Amino acid sequence: MAAQLNTMLPERAEYVHSLPPVPGAVSAMRRRARAVLADWNLSSDVAEDAILVISELLTNAIVHALPPAELRLSWVQVDGLSALRVEVTDAGPALAAGQSLVRVDPDEQGRGQGIVHALAARHGVRVESYGIIRWADLTVA
Repeated sequence: MAAQLNTMLPERAEYVHSLPPVPGAVSAMRRRARAVLADWNLSSDVAEDAILVISELLTNAIVHALPPAELRLSWVQVDGLSALRVEVTDAGPALAAGQSLVRVDPDEQGRGQGIVHALAARHGVRVESYGIIRWADLTVA
């Protein structure tokens, strides 16, 4: 989904913020990210897609991973287009190998990856020594 981006946006614009492991942290981070995207003059269509991707990746970090979690928004090039990169870093899986989330309703799990896949031009996971980074790029014309 391509949209207009103000050409005055600095190519090196970046936003980084840690997510505290407390109730309401994801909604607070959504508000912060919405303000940053507005400051960057991102179109409302791309901003709304970005907020949804941010919410899904942050929720995944809170539900399935160990703290701390960190959100990073930055700009990259994808196939010659500018793209907003959304990255969420966490400290790795919260469950030991072989454990399951017995309390979790299976109908309420697994939708986040589909949402990210549908909205992002590309997405993936990187494993680093300090944690796991889940990222998604949303292209902007």
